Amino acid sequence: MKFKRVFVMILDSLGVGEASDASNYGDTGANTLGHIKEKANLFIPNLKKIGFLDTINMKENTEVEAYYTIAKPNNAGKDTLNGHYEMMGITNSIPFKTFNNGFPPEVLVGIEEATGRRIIGNKCCNDESIIRELGDRQLNYGSLIIYTSADSDLQVAAHEDVIPVSKLYEYCEKIRAITLKEDWRVGRVIARPFTGKDGNFKFNHNGRKDYAIKPPKKTVLDSLKENNYNVIAIGKVNDIFDGEGINKNIKATSNMEGINKLTDIMDKNFTGLCMINLSDFDSLYGHTRDIEGYAKAIEELDVEIPMILNKLEVDDLLIITADHGNDPTFPGNDHTRENVPVILYSRSFLEPKRLNAFNTFANIGATIADNFDVAPPEIGMSILGSLK
Repeated sequence: MKFKRVFVMILDSLGVGEASDASNYGDTGANTLGHIKEKANLFIPNLKKIGFLDTINMKENTEVEAYYTIAKPNNAGKDTLNGHYEMMGITNSIPFKTFNNGFPPEVLVGIEEATGRRIIGNKCCNDESIIRELGDRQLNYGSLIIYTSADSDLQVAAHEDVIPVSKLYEYCEKIRAITLKEDWRVGRVIARPFTGKDGNFKFNHNGRKDYAIKPPKKTVLDSLKENNYNVIAIGKVNDIFDGEGINKNIKATSNMEGINKLTDIMDKNFTGLCMINLSDFDSLYGHTRDIEGYAKAIEELDVEIPMILNKLEVDDLLIITADHGNDPTFPGNDHTRENVPVILYSRSFLEPKRLNAFNTFANIGATIADNFDVAPPEIGMSILGSLK
């Protein structure tokens, strides 16, 4: 074992340029980080030092303080689940379904029959505007607000005074069963309780609950857990893997809360993996095409980087990466098919530099498995021996 603790930070949707098959997805020219840098005068000196900006065009930087490269997507689709699955060693050739124009009548009828509630909404939305628009109607009629974020999800919103959170969870379990049918197979069904009155509604983020599809195969997370290593999930990581292979789950409802939880964990003595997803990039700024907001979120992360690096022990490894793209300069509000950055930092490194591009996200999982001497994933190649 080279590293006692490995921390994987996933910057949700922060891609660094079109994948080789981007044209198949209508995403030719996409570059989330590159276009934000161009449009918003991005200032991230701490991330720059560890090669983050160099991943945009893979230029060689001889003064970099971390190993850096890009990873190319292999799994079908450009959704959260497939990106994380591939990272931890699962191949998947069938993308999860997305319904940017709303769900088909058959799905809605099935939900109404299963829950006994009328459906309103059925549109694509990724912020609280959906409850501002329909919250009063939901309160008056006791309907279920059904919508999607343009990711592979079906979200169900209801006011807590009308439909208790426990009942909303019960409905979502029934909807999850309905959406396991192949034609309607979304990656996640998400319960979104909200509170407030007179049009002033707010989601109860602590009451959110995701019902994901269980991973189809064992992941590196499972191999670590089976070998008695700690596998700690912060943010939505636990929901993405439906709890499989994870022995400690820590909720976080924002990037900053997630970073605070991460730095708390870094003060603990453990052996194994800690994996965090910072989802604000995607949910708050990518889907809503908010270039300035996205840039500000990256700059806020940059401010925290020195503290994160300083908390690392000599035998720790930090990996910073992403799961897909979501270029805020692109039309629509869908993800974009992009390569992702890979930054590898340790205080023990003597000669950090640019690495050859990874042919799959799974090199990350393979490297982690190699480090802890557990079963390698079915895809991916470890680069542990290249880290000196």
